[in-house]
Amino acid sequence: MPINERGFSLLEVMIAMAISSILLMGAARFLPALQREILYNTRKLSLEDEVWQRVYTVAKHLQRAGYCHGKCAGVGLVITAQGDCVIAQWDANNNGVWDALPVKDAEQTGFRLKDKALETLRGAASCEGKGWDKMTDPETLLITTFQVERQKIAGFSPIFTVHLRGATKSEPRIAIEADYSVTGFNQ
Repeated sequence: MPINERGFSLLEVMIAMAISSILLMGAARFLPALQREILYNTRKLSLEDEVWQRVYTVAKHLQRAGYCHGKCAGVGLVITAQGDCVIAQWDANNNGVWDALPVKDAEQTGFRLKDKALETLRGAASCEGKGWDKMTDPETLLITTFQVERQKIAGFSPIFTVHLRGATKSEPRIAIEADYSVTGFNQ
C-alpha cells in the first residue's frame, strides 16, 4: 500500500530562508540602536538619582539649620553672596549649644562647589580651607552649578531653594538640573 507524503518543495524552503534572512538582518541592524538607547537612558537615570540624592542631602541640612534646644550663640545658617557655599549648624545632641569640638561631633556642616565637585566638611567654620570631602566623583560626575537661595516672606519662615546641575564626564550632553525648596522653620 503506497503512502502519500507531501512536504515542502525546494523552492518553498528557499523562499522561507530568504524572508527569514531579511528579517534577521533588519533585527540585527535595530539591536545596536536599541542597546545604545537603553545605555543612554540608564546613564541619565543614574545621573538623575545622583543629583537628586545630593539635593535632598543639602536640603535636609537647610531644614535643620538654626535648631537649638537652649540658647545657642551665632547664626544657624551662612550662605555666601554667590550662594555656592553654605554652612548650616544645629543642636543635634540637644545640649543647648552648637558644639564645634571635637570635629567628629561638630554640629556645623558646610557644602560648597569647588573644581566641578560638590564638597562637604563637618565642623566647617568658613567656605575656605582644606579638608573638605568630595560628595561627588569628578571623574564620573561634573557639577556645574550649585546654588542656595534664601527667599524671605514677611510673617513666615524663609524658604531655601537648592539648585544643582550635573553632567556625566563621559557624555556631557547628558545633564540634569534639580531645584528643590524647603522651609527653614528655625531661621
